[in-house]
Amino acid sequence: MNSIKLINGNCLEEMEKLPDNSVDLIVTDPPYNLGNFMRARDTNLKKMRDNFFGDAGWDDLEFEQWVQHMNDFFTQSKRVLKKGGSMIVFMAIIKVESIISIAESNGLYYKTTGIWHKTNPMPRNMNLHFINSVESWIYFTNITRTGTFNNDRKALHDFVESSVAPKREKRYGGHPTQKPESVIQHFVDTLSNPGDVVMDPFMGSGTTGVVSKRTGRSFIGIELQPNYFQICLKRMADEMNGGEYRTEVINEVDENAQSS
Repeated sequence: MNSIKLINGNCLEEMEKLPDNSVDLIVTDPPYNLGNFMRARDTNLKKMRDNFFGDAGWDDLEFEQWVQHMNDFFTQSKRVLKKGGSMIVFMAIIKVESIISIAESNGLYYKTTGIWHKTNPMPRNMNLHFINSVESWIYFTNITRTGTFNNDRKALHDFVESSVAPKREKRYGGHPTQKPESVIQHFVDTLSNPGDVVMDPFMGSGTTGVVSKRTGRSFIGIELQPNYFQICLKRMADEMNGGEYRTEVINEVDENAQSS
């Protein structure tokens, strides 16, 4: 029987509790650590809500601190991934080289870098420069150079295009960097099989969990912020109307806890 495990806690601490070689696919969207960088630029960042760029507390770190956090994250990711397991990490384009270097230093095999193109991005600063309409995703495998790749003998390009997450996917509340279900499902379908274990250590509002349940995978999700964790619980409860899943919810962060 497939299972759903949702954890409200710090991803590094919670990943340490997971068994070795227990996850088939990691799909995640960690903080990009762009807060300080963007504040120094001529943008309207001050008009945005405070949590726009990240919600796990890593967005205002000095670069060296961020590298250490990401190194710890990839160390745990490498440990929990099965041989031949895969990993998709969304990341700002200017941080791609750093992410690849950190992941490779932990023994993950770099496959490729692709682009998610948002067809309807917010036209922020449109009179100052080109609208930011793309984010990168980076594909790794563990130990082997080839993992699960369900392409149905079709050529899959390193380019995914969609709108931003629609209102219906935010009906219980949204996350400022929420990815649309269609984009996450593209990777879950391609890089895992029904019955596999999919994990998202930066779960946010739970999109990877919703997609995993819908496609017959088990899921492990970790989210630090209680407000986003509650959104995820509501989305997953709605999604659980149908199908037999073993579920476990672990609340380890007080409702008034802040990012650290």
